[in-house]
Formats: sequence, C-alpha cells, structure tokens
Amino acid sequence: MVLGPHWRAFAGAIAVTTALVAALPRASTGGQLAGVDTGVIRGRLDIRRLASIPQPRPTVGDLGGRGQRGVPDVRRGLVYLDVAPRSAFDDGEPGRAVMDQRNETFVPRLLAVQTGTTVDFPNSDATFHNVFSLSRARRFDLGRYAAGKSKAVRFDRPGVVRVFCDIHSHMSAFVVVFNHPFFRVTDADGRFRIDNLPPGTYTVVGWYEGEARTQRAVTVTAGVISDLELVVP
Repeated sequence: MVLGPHWRAFAGAIAVTTALVAALPRASTGGQLAGVDTGVIRGRLDIRRLASIPQPRPTVGDLGGRGQRGVPDVRRGLVYLDVAPRSAFDDGEPGRAVMDQRNETFVPRLLAVQTGTTVDFPNSDATFHNVFSLSRARRFDLGRYAAGKSKAVRFDRPGVVRVFCDIHSHMSAFVVVFNHPFFRVTDADGRFRIDNLPPGTYTVVGWYEGEARTQRAVTVTAGVISDLELVVP
C-alpha cells in the first residue's frame, strides 16, 4: 500500500516522539523521572523489631472514663546521607513544621528538619501540656499551656533533640535536625525516596528510635534511580 503525504508526515512524527521517549532517564514505578544531571536513591528501611512505648500512669481522671489516649507511631524511621555533597550546604529559606499534641501523644513522633526551621507545638488536647528538651542540640522549656494554644522553637544546630512533656511522662518524640536536605522520614511501610542527588558514592544511614542502626554505600548515577534496602534487626 502506498502512503499519501499526510500519512508519511504522521509516521515521521511518531518516529521522532519514540526517539525522544527512549532518550528520557529511567522512570520509577511511580512514573516520576530521575533528573538528567542528578540521581535518586529509593528503597525501604526494614525495621524488624518495633520499639516498645512506656504505658501512661493511671490517674484519677481514668476512673471517670477519661477519653482514649493516642498510640505513638513507632513504625517510621529515618534515612539520610552520612556526608552530603558540598552544594547541599548552600543557604536556603528557613522552614516551618508542626509537631502537634493530640490525645496525649506527639504527632508526628519523628520529625526531621533542616537547620533554621521553626517548629510549632500546638496543644490540641483538652488538658494542659508542657514541651521541653534537655538535648545538647537544642535545650528549651515552653512551660505549661492550655488547649488551643501553641508555642514554637527554632532549631539552629544539627543533632537529635528528644522532646518530652513534664505533665505526661509517657509522651516523647524526636526532632532530628540536619544541615543538608538529603534525608527522609519513611512512610509506615518503611519506604523512602531521596531526590536530586549529585552523582557520586554516598554512605546511606538508617536511623531508628534515637540512633543510627545500619548503613550501606550507594553509588548514584545521573538520570538513574538506585534501589536500596536497609535492615534494622
């Protein structure tokens, strides 16, 4: 069969489109692409044994049918680069984040931020709360404040900040502060994805409940998604 001029033009356009698609970087299963000049580390932090949480002490209010307390989310960990590329330390805009107090639980239990970030600590409960930390990276005490109120803390130094409430001893959380952007809190199934990484070999650390638990070296290639599994025994 002989194609007319319109069909020949259409076929040529298809060929050009096919060539362009073939030249694109490899896609992830979610359909997102690694950058042309950067790469991606994607994977899972497999936490084999979840942390146990202290039980709240009984109070007089419990005898009167006190409302149900929240259950801290201990399923999430943190993945980050042990040493970040030099370009990661360029000054960025100060960020803002929230750690709520809800059902006598800090939500989220694990919060990761960059230096310069201000974290708001609203009180969404019907009782008073207090937020404080004795951590070296950021020591503070916000005092007691009522339902509907909120206070804030700016985190200017990298490190692990353990957060407590002096009224409710079972309440605790972590704010982990980085001086670079290459970190991710995992989802409830342990999945994570770190984008926009310059090519190179990095040590990737898996962190859980206060300490680094595992690490692996990964080589990042421009335009490629590198899959990684880390195991916390």
